[in-house]
Amino acid sequence: MIRVQVPATTANLGPGFDCLGMALELYNIVEFYKITRGLVVEIEGEGAADLPRNENNLVYQAAKRVFDRTGYAPAGLRIRLVNGIPVGRGLGSSASAVIGGIIAANRLSGANLSKREMLALACSMEGHPDNIAPALLGGLVIYASVEAEITWTKIDLPAGLNAVVAVPDFAMSTRDSREALPHMVTMRDAVFNIGRAALLVAALQKGDLSVLGTAMEDKLHQAFRAGLIPGFKKVVSAARLAGARGVALSGAGPAIVALADNNQELIAEVMKETFRESGVNARSLILAPSPVGARALEVI
Repeated sequence: MIRVQVPATTANLGPGFDCLGMALELYNIVEFYKITRGLVVEIEGEGAADLPRNENNLVYQAAKRVFDRTGYAPAGLRIRLVNGIPVGRGLGSSASAVIGGIIAANRLSGANLSKREMLALACSMEGHPDNIAPALLGGLVIYASVEAEITWTKIDLPAGLNAVVAVPDFAMSTRDSREALPHMVTMRDAVFNIGRAALLVAALQKGDLSVLGTAMEDKLHQAFRAGLIPGFKKVVSAARLAGARGVALSGAGPAIVALADNNQELIAEVMKETFRESGVNARSLILAPSPVGARALEVI
């Protein structure tokens, strides 16, 4: 049996569209067991009622990429998934599935793929590394595509800083969220985001949380996606008034993430209640950043 733990992630953090992502201490567990024949997929927790239990399951699809690459063909495979990450909410559930499947298959097949090779393989499935990179590496990851390869660096987050995440009860596909974005932006908006993304990384690295309110502002994607999420602007404003250091859409949404070092329970309650006032049921999670990315917990 091989067991892999993969963290949730929140991408962009406002201005870092498709270049910043952070791992969070909320996990999916992927377990692989050799069996005599066939494929068995068992799912518990988030998405259990909706996710496929056959060869279309994303964990299996990721594993098959590794098997095909190495020529390994298990006679039979039982996959057990224990999901803690909400599906389709902007917290990296699909990235977790891909990374979990790749790591488990890497161990099962003895492929010995490096992290760079696993990252490239995962990105070939997801199309972009915004959630893939922090799910694999942990911490806050800054990444860029260089000649079809991903170059990254990772920083640890300041002690005491948590993510308060308001998770609406409806899902939103990354494809639909991306279709809401413009194909071109102005030079002014590009410069606006460059400055704030740089400020955000420097502030987190130094532990200067006082500038996060400005550093997490964005003009490239959030305004266009806000119309898909009832109450978005009200929830952002309410979180700031309750003491959040900075607030942003989590990935493609619809979850909203607030970074905070105080008043976290109040912020969580206010965000949930403000969503409710806009006709949206939501739950709130208080999550620490995960300094460690995906890892194999047991190999028996």
